[in-house]
Amino acid sequence: MTEQTITRRGLMLVLSSPSGAGKTTISRALLEAEPNLSMSVSVTTRPPRPGEKDGKDYYFVSVPDYERMVRDGELLEHARVFDNLYGTPRAHVERTLSAGRDILFDIDWQGTQKLRAAARDDVATIFVLPPSHEELERRLRSRALDSDEVVRKRMARAADEMSHWPEYDYIIVNRNVDESIAQARAILHAERLRESRRRSGLIDFVNGLRGVN
Repeated sequence: MTEQTITRRGLMLVLSSPSGAGKTTISRALLEAEPNLSMSVSVTTRPPRPGEKDGKDYYFVSVPDYERMVRDGELLEHARVFDNLYGTPRAHVERTLSAGRDILFDIDWQGTQKLRAAARDDVATIFVLPPSHEELERRLRSRALDSDEVVRKRMARAADEMSHWPEYDYIIVNRNVDESIAQARAILHAERLRESRRRSGLIDFVNGLRGVN
């Protein structure tokens, strides 16, 4: 009997957290460890930071171009974060999922809600929490990237962001980064095995096991 090939549709894995909770570190580790996982590249109206490259870190666009993309339905989700606009290009995501590849999203709770509304069956969500209020503030200050005023704003925003944790499928408290990475990988592997993602060939495979033509 010829072995039946089972293919699956890719999934969108969302990681959200307040700034400084460790989401970026976890994301980088996932991308290094999981060859079938790629990072979603968002569009944004904010200017590039030192070292950022257009098309790799973000697609940097003007406000008029961003507004046109929203009007034309080219974004799966879009939101304002602080004073800048962000969004996820639709076409690339749909091509990637159809090819059975997974996409990692680094978006906030607003973007997560809109992504779920647009493609609920394709989305799995994780919220990363810091171990304490004090540790979150320490991490933000230790980066030495932001002024005291910006740190205060980020801490105030963090309180609001963390209130949305019940809206997520999974919660990781980032006390130890290696353990948090392992937990995120376990979630990804479990989500890949959902029956709803293993569409093409699965019925024929099971029928073959049962001896049903």
